Amino acid sequence: MNNEPLSLSFNPAGIELDRHQGLSRQLYQALRLRVLDGRLASGTRLPATRDLAAALAISRNSVVRAYDQLYAEGFIEGRVGDGTYVAQLPQNALPGKKLSTKVSTGLSTGLPTALSTNWLDLPVVSSSKVIHSEVLARVEKNHLPMPPSGPPRAFRVGVPAFDLFPFEVWAKLNAAFWRKPDLQLLCYGDPAGDMRLRGMIAAYLRSSRGMQCTAEQIVITSGAQQGISLCAQLLVEPGDGVAIENPGYRAAGHAFAVAGAQLHGVSVDNEGIDCAELSALSDCRLTYVTPSHQYPTGVVMSLARRLELLAWAERTQGWIVEDDYDGEYRYSGAPLAPLAALDRQGRVLYVGTFGKVAFPALRLGYLVLPPALVQAFSQRRAVDVRHSEISTQAVMAEFMAAGHFQRHIRRMRRAALSRRNALLTGWPKDIPGVGRLPSVAAGLHVTVSVESVARERELVAQAEAVGVEINALSSYWLPDSARPVDERAGLVLGFAAVPEADIDAALMRLRSAWV
Repeated sequence: MNNEPLSLSFNPAGIELDRHQGLSRQLYQALRLRVLDGRLASGTRLPATRDLAAALAISRNSVVRAYDQLYAEGFIEGRVGDGTYVAQLPQNALPGKKLSTKVSTGLSTGLPTALSTNWLDLPVVSSSKVIHSEVLARVEKNHLPMPPSGPPRAFRVGVPAFDLFPFEVWAKLNAAFWRKPDLQLLCYGDPAGDMRLRGMIAAYLRSSRGMQCTAEQIVITSGAQQGISLCAQLLVEPGDGVAIENPGYRAAGHAFAVAGAQLHGVSVDNEGIDCAELSALSDCRLTYVTPSHQYPTGVVMSLARRLELLAWAERTQGWIVEDDYDGEYRYSGAPLAPLAALDRQGRVLYVGTFGKVAFPALRLGYLVLPPALVQAFSQRRAVDVRHSEISTQAVMAEFMAAGHFQRHIRRMRRAALSRRNALLTGWPKDIPGVGRLPSVAAGLHVTVSVESVARERELVAQAEAVGVEINALSSYWLPDSARPVDERAGLVLGFAAVPEADIDAALMRLRSAWV
């Protein structure tokens, strides 16, 4: 072992690694924890990768991968010619007290839930015309365009490369389930979902996202949208302020508006949701965010902003609904750790979905909840559907247990990267009134700026005329946004829905229509 002394600024003592587990993941988690609990202060110099590898008796590649992930998430920074340091974070980004290092056990913590009780008193619409008219008014005010149906085409947003799904494997697993089903599974089940699937999801999130969650914290849903709707029904009272990203995912805003929330569109900059603007909202009870890949701008929320947001939730006893809709798709390094992995105060509700890895029609998603909320969410879900369709849950659990899920994610990530490259390579240059196509480090779509809404509409119409599907960025803004209309213009393009040949053909038609 190399006996050269390490930097005096850092002592690796206490970092114990299990040789039978992923060494880079363990080292990443150990260093991240030390930053969060204050043992590694901002500005601390870290050892060179070779020196730390020698001190821990592991390969240098393991240290490099751990550092790369910490770089990607903003925990550390490089200084040219001077080494690697713990990143400087603004003081107001840190919670009022150090983050607890306790891992959630899945048991009740006595957390004050302040749940909405409206769902306990469910009126019959025909006997309550006032409530009925109020709901209709909210629906009409927050008009929700439905996603397009039919076979996918370029450049549909929100659709993965499901033409690559292993349907033969799925069919065999499904047939095996029905050939000799466990009779216990055919009776009424747990409204929180199949326990085996919940355990598989928890294990996956622990290994891939660094989330210290248990099966007992997970509630299965019929897609991510039902998870968001449950959050709206249980956490929001009529008149409560709810902050949503602006521009943002309109279907989420719709769910909160129908629950009676007063929506506040909060600006998004190059670090994510504007926490200063959020903090100025005195009536805000809940914030809905997409931190891993903001929808639709594509911004990845910085570490400083994540900590600011968690501090806001702790300070106001507010809730954060984190929608990690396409977090599996990151094209350099591992997927980023979600907000829920940093939360030690039980304020984050994590929304996940299989629809962006498998196919949208699967309608299978999940919530990872603070332990004290699980029972209420399960009971509320039982009112609507009792429990999810069992064979889909059982087959997905087996699909994950047999290793098909992880292999499929790797295949989907490679395919999305290849399709992204086809779009970036073939995109028409110098389109009048259109900005440069940005780089795409994550997700399944890209957004490009346009000089005005009038030009945006013209481009979208011309694309539609040649059979190309493009979304207008202006449609993602709340109607009463303060931002000048022309500053809301842009084009949102999904790149994963169709193969490269279809992308090339669509780009050729766009060049003829636009240039």
